[in-house]
Amino acid sequence: MELTLNRDAMRVELSGIRRFTYLVRDTPGACALTIGEPDMNTPDIIKEAAKASLDANDTHYPPGNGYPYALEAISRYEANAHGLKYGPEEILLTVGATQALFITLQTLCNPGDEVIIPTPAFGLYEALVQLCGAEPVFLPTEHNRFQIDPDQLRAALTERTKAVILTSPNNPTGCIYTKETLDAVHEILKDRPVFVICDDVYRTLVYEGEYHSFAEYQDMRDRIVVVNSFSKPYAMTGWRLGWCMADAPIRDRLQVFHQYCVTSVPSFVQRACVTALDSDTTPMAETFRHRRDYVYGRLTDIGLNVQKPEGAFYMFIPIAQYGMDSLTFCERMLREGLVGLIPGIYFNTEGYMRLSYCYGDQDLKEGLDRIQRFLSGLAVCA
Repeated sequence: MELTLNRDAMRVELSGIRRFTYLVRDTPGACALTIGEPDMNTPDIIKEAAKASLDANDTHYPPGNGYPYALEAISRYEANAHGLKYGPEEILLTVGATQALFITLQTLCNPGDEVIIPTPAFGLYEALVQLCGAEPVFLPTEHNRFQIDPDQLRAALTERTKAVILTSPNNPTGCIYTKETLDAVHEILKDRPVFVICDDVYRTLVYEGEYHSFAEYQDMRDRIVVVNSFSKPYAMTGWRLGWCMADAPIRDRLQVFHQYCVTSVPSFVQRACVTALDSDTTPMAETFRHRRDYVYGRLTDIGLNVQKPEGAFYMFIPIAQYGMDSLTFCERMLREGLVGLIPGIYFNTEGYMRLSYCYGDQDLKEGLDRIQRFLSGLAVCA
């Protein structure tokens, strides 16, 4: 008797980012600059709100989509902070942005559909698309300063295109899509039956210029799903809390996958969500701005032609000049230099490596010192 498993589950590999991070952690004496997790703890005021809910015995089944007070708070926050008008009935509380993305793609995609993913991109998107039985279509941007090339987007569209995923600020580049880029994408998609998934989880961590989300193009409201998270701006990664917003008919279908997938997010954390939304994230953003400036200065002093990130907390560093693929390069740097960064291949872009500056000042200094010593022993290819 031959046993078979789901074909889509069989074609998806475990996360290369996590696999390489475990390799770094298992290397004695290594300095890790790998994971995008704020090194700060969740603010006490947010933790106290969760404790108060526990003390009030808020430990029973909540409404599947979230308590009305939490959905109303998110609705007010998005309207006031970002100008996005979604009613509580158009919002879902989710188990992090990951679950929000998963239920969105499950709701939108049929087997054989295509989802366009501008690269470099977080590997999660490819995996989730494949788990839906759909096909990822990669749209390279590294040749265009990580902005989407309109002509290449047009060329990537087919009759099977179901959605485009836009992440701004971007992981792993820290790039923010310009208004010119977003206008061009809107012009191309506005009359097409294509959804746009806005992964806006880093939008509070913006350091340069004017920020715009594609969600602002409300003439396409019926084809936009907005995903956000408490993890990054409030140092709440372990809480696993996020939300998604969509036009009511789409949200009504999203809730089906949501409720059969997880039933609901835990009841006693929802007061903490509201408290978080009322918190000032400026000090954290300023900390990351300081770290970005330090890391960028060090890397350019070393001689690396890195693009300065405008948001998030990553630096995408070009290494093609050393004549190695990114996995080989990062493995050698870990083994010989005892410092770990994530190979660009795990973001579907060769010739780069990602540095996370979520780490403390001393860790960043030590890691950059080690990178500099390692690079000093390498020859640059002509």
